[in-house]
Amino acid sequence: MIPLLVIKPMTCSSEMEHMIGQALENTNHEISTEWSSEIVYNNRRVLFCLDLDETGHSIELIKYLRDLKVNSGDNALNGSICALFVRSNEDVYTKRASQELIGFVNQLGCRVIGHSVVEVVKGLKNFRTWQKTIDKSLEEIRDDLCKKQVKRLVDFKTDRVHNNKILVLHSSSHETSNTLMLWEKVQKHLNYDDIRVFHVENGSIVDCKGCDFKTCIHFSKQKSCFYGGVVMREILPAIEESDIIVWICPNYNDALSANLTALINRLTALYRRVNFYNKRIYSVVVSGNSGSDSVTNQLLGALNINKGFQLPPKFALTEIANDPGHILNVNDIDEKAKVFADYMNDEKA
Repeated sequence: MIPLLVIKPMTCSSEMEHMIGQALENTNHEISTEWSSEIVYNNRRVLFCLDLDETGHSIELIKYLRDLKVNSGDNALNGSICALFVRSNEDVYTKRASQELIGFVNQLGCRVIGHSVVEVVKGLKNFRTWQKTIDKSLEEIRDDLCKKQVKRLVDFKTDRVHNNKILVLHSSSHETSNTLMLWEKVQKHLNYDDIRVFHVENGSIVDCKGCDFKTCIHFSKQKSCFYGGVVMREILPAIEESDIIVWICPNYNDALSANLTALINRLTALYRRVNFYNKRIYSVVVSGNSGSDSVTNQLLGALNINKGFQLPPKFALTEIANDPGHILNVNDIDEKAKVFADYMNDEKA
């Protein structure tokens, strides 16, 4: 069996070295601290270890990823599957750094497992909620999560999509949305039997107000939610039935639209009882200027890191279109749409 590839900075904190050592015990692996032409990067299981400095970055790992792309190209990680460890000396930086790394390696062809990140912040504060249900020290919880993450990564199986169902979610106007126009170009090339497009209209969705844990669990067990509405009647059942969910996301001030954000917040009612690990998410993002990566990072942070959806290789199609309809005039846009559709078709059994 090909050993697990562990990519980490040459200089790590003692805590990160401990996390790696605990997790890799009895696991066949090789450790790499700099890009090398002698390392095979395709079709590997890869554990990225982000040990952040005072600015919230890992300069050595950034250089590693730059060398990987420069020397191996845009398909450097084709066929590979990854997960992350990330550690910060502060209460912040871990989410942002994880999102940026995941977004980058995914566009190099790497599949990302759901709940892809084990994060450690100053004083292990983020594990305190785990202690409400687990009678262990913060250090023991950290070590257990690291071990389980490596096991999930090594054991991960890329099951093909069998049910032929795609759910497409958007909150845009058909008449003016460049993002919807781009999606329609993609859809023409898809080989799926059942593609349902759902318009999350203004006024149709109530955002989550943050019920306490027991209340949320109570309603979730009944396949319900305190706030009900179209989310519970139609959208969440459709997500449960579909193995592929496509998010159509125009760039609104470098963020997701309010309606789609509210829908993500309401996913908790389904998340409490359904495992999303075998469900894929894709996204089409069009910006009037720059910033599409801000939107895709927000989406993968909410749905991959937090909710556990799988990121298939190159999950996001992004483009710039300045005025309504301008997407139709972008160079090679038909070919880009077809290539993206082919990625989705490759997920079928």
